[in-house]
Amino acid sequence: MRWEFGSILPPEVKYNLCEPEILWFNKYSKCLANYMKSIGDNHGLNLTQDSKPPKSLYIEVRCLVDYGKFELDDGESILLKKNSQHLLPRAQCEPLIRQGILQHITQ
Repeated sequence: MRWEFGSILPPEVKYNLCEPEILWFNKYSKCLANYMKSIGDNHGLNLTQDSKPPKSLYIEVRCLVDYGKFELDDGESILLKKNSQHLLPRAQCEPLIRQGILQHITQ
């Protein structure tokens, strides 16, 4: 259920669980969160986000807004201007895609 629903169970699911099941779920969720924080070169890695491995570590993205300078993990800075396109590391783009700053360009 942790992998399907996330760290918070929907009320209708939680209502059907007994107290030991809820405690087990909470402990498992905490252990999984601690593990995900510890992997990925100490940057963390959300294993529950996408169950399929990426085909490429880099993706092509289009900037939807004037964002300004964005520093990559390797220290390189790029300027994210509206309608500019970039080939960037997937792991660093995903938060900006979720925020609506970047758009993944699919071929």
